Amino acid sequence: MKTETSAVDIDRNKGDFFYPEAHVRDAGTGLSERTVRYISDVKEDPDWVREFRLRGLKTFLEKPLPTHWASKDLEAIDFDKIRYYLSPGTETKRSWEEVPDDIKRTFERLGIPEQERKFLAGVEAQFDSEAVYSNIKKAVGEQGVIFVGSTEGLKKYPEIFRKWFSKVIPIADNKFSALNSAVFSGGSFIYVPPGVKVKHPLQAYFRINAENFGQFERTLIIADEGSEVTYMEGCTAPKFNTPTLHSAVVELVALKGAKKRRSKMDRLQHRLTPDHEISGGDHERSKSARRSSFHRARQRWAAPGYRREDDSRC
Repeated sequence: MKTETSAVDIDRNKGDFFYPEAHVRDAGTGLSERTVRYISDVKEDPDWVREFRLRGLKTFLEKPLPTHWASKDLEAIDFDKIRYYLSPGTETKRSWEEVPDDIKRTFERLGIPEQERKFLAGVEAQFDSEAVYSNIKKAVGEQGVIFVGSTEGLKKYPEIFRKWFSKVIPIADNKFSALNSAVFSGGSFIYVPPGVKVKHPLQAYFRINAENFGQFERTLIIADEGSEVTYMEGCTAPKFNTPTLHSAVVELVALKGAKKRRSKMDRLQHRLTPDHEISGGDHERSKSARRSSFHRARQRWAAPGYRREDDSRC
């Protein structure tokens, strides 16, 4: 079932600011095997992830641009001029007071801590390539809900993470899923145990601060049997004269009787429509998908101007 809705009028100038770069880790410009290995080394990937990334790079180089279902403006992307990994080199914090000042001021200007206090069950904030803040309300965590960055999820919950990782969107789905597979960093990992109903939304916010930068978060959300969860995303980038690239993968897994709603609000400074058409100098290629495994499950996906509800049997 698909229902069209009118577009939401949002202030696209709210995110038009940036702070001087202070990155400790920088993969440099351009994409090569060296770039991919640098990211793996920095993130201390297990061997299977290193191999996964290299397969992603190989597939990316072999695949054509998907201009048959996306705009030919994709041909304007110069992958050799993009920076694929930038990080301040700090660990993810559980308190805003521990987040570096410039980064904290960025999210304060965007209103994220205020939203967290008012109505959110948990928040993850990503700055360029890595999550800088991740926290979940105590009562929600006590229900067994996991809400952390993907890097932390991979390391702390490998038995859940690996079981579902890349099962919804494989490397070879398209050129941009392959690119994400090669250089992914950041994103959310959410697991909701059987029967748990999360009453308030979980939110992730992705901020691009650097020029000529590519953001490649990878999100994996698993709603176990009979559970319910709402996940919200937001993202902003300053107005630069040079292109930035945003190529995300979001994998959604809803098991028997689960209900999941995902909403996304973009304030990217060059207009991107919800169905991922491209205009201006800011390229986004986001691939989102739903997997309803074995039994009846429901997922709802919403974005400004576009809404789709799936009610599927597998």
